[in-house]
Amino acid sequence: MKHNFLSEITVAAVLVVIAILLVNPFMVWMPGAMLMAAVVALAVVFFVFAGLVWRESSGDEREDLHKLVAGRTAFLVGTGILTLGIIVQSMNHAIDPWLVAALTFMVVTKIAARAYRATIN
Repeated sequence: MKHNFLSEITVAAVLVVIAILLVNPFMVWMPGAMLMAAVVALAVVFFVFAGLVWRESSGDEREDLHKLVAGRTAFLVGTGILTLGIIVQSMNHAIDPWLVAALTFMVVTKIAARAYRATIN
């Protein structure tokens, strides 16, 4: 359990660092080739992180509850930030369709997963 959690923290930290490096609107930090390498690294690290999250398991009800709370918190923070982004961009009259798509897919996936779980239980 502790080894998996440490792995998740390490991979998540690397994912965040790469994502922050990609937010480079003035091309000060990286030339084009490095930017493409960072994009590939971001994709690879994301798939490693997704694999770690997907295969995690709970030992007892308490660990299960911690996973549920963490998932709920991450979902609410993610949808809140996307909603805030949509609100801010709407004030500039230039809403990025990717924000709307990401929010829509998150909400629809959440509802679909809950409906699926309700039908198999």
